[in-house]
Amino acid sequence: MKFNRARCLAIALAALSLAAPAAAEEAGLWRVYQEYLKGAKYVDLTHTITPTIPVWAGFGRSSFAPAKAGAALDGYAEKDETFVYEKHGFEATSYALRTDQLGTQLDPPAHWAPEYPAIDELPATYALRPLVVISIEEQVQKDPGYALAVADITAFEAKYGRIPEGSVVFVRSGWSKRWPDPALAKDKPFPGVGLAALKFLHLERKILFHGHEPLDTDSTPTLEGEAWLMHNGYAQAEGVANLDKVPETGALVAIGYAKFGGGLGGYARYIAICPPDWKYGVAVGEVPEAPLPKLKQPLRYDEQAGMRVR
Repeated sequence: MKFNRARCLAIALAALSLAAPAAAEEAGLWRVYQEYLKGAKYVDLTHTITPTIPVWAGFGRSSFAPAKAGAALDGYAEKDETFVYEKHGFEATSYALRTDQLGTQLDPPAHWAPEYPAIDELPATYALRPLVVISIEEQVQKDPGYALAVADITAFEAKYGRIPEGSVVFVRSGWSKRWPDPALAKDKPFPGVGLAALKFLHLERKILFHGHEPLDTDSTPTLEGEAWLMHNGYAQAEGVANLDKVPETGALVAIGYAKFGGGLGGYARYIAICPPDWKYGVAVGEVPEAPLPKLKQPLRYDEQAGMRVR
């Protein structure tokens, strides 16, 4: 798929936002949504966070529990009473999250370099970008510790075209196919992104940030790639999923993350917005949205799972 196939959505966003609307419903970017984004295919690139997903042993395990009243509420709840549907009309969850480096993430540079922005200081312009997916799965099958090299990038460009400035580049390695096996966090070596490749992507192609499936950038003793990124003001995505279900080029990525004050990591959600004829994903109108459907089994807290399940 070439960058110009199907009038690349990124170009359409820029061009159509300048067009004079013919009617109120086509004002501004509404027309872009109606003509391009409504019929697009949406693919979730995000792992679900649970208490047992892979995480670096140094952080420890997180836990989920039913929320309790933090203080006595006149005639409503006693202190430490668990909120339940039958009495209080609602339930909530208490999360003991041992780290902000959990699951699918967006690492701000302050994770390593406090003189750079934290998660809440990242600009709103991160929200939507052209998406590029470079696969190294074939190399990883031969060498589990293979790291993306500059030669892989130039070979990709020879086939698909130049990587757009300001884009997000996700590296597909197949590492996440064993997710959520907790043993993944201990596996070494794992697929990485080489320092020379990172410098090429940022300094030559001027991308916004890159992302990878594993929970670290590389398996060098000093994590040299991550160190270079953070100390030069670059963010990165980690723990990305489902990269085998998005095209190499021609899609966008929507980026969302929790805005913790001074946060050094981000619980992130990445959604690929793919062309309407793409074979994976769902389009608006294909699944119930509002109202959402009533499900056959209600949620209940499962002690063994340590979370609510159906």
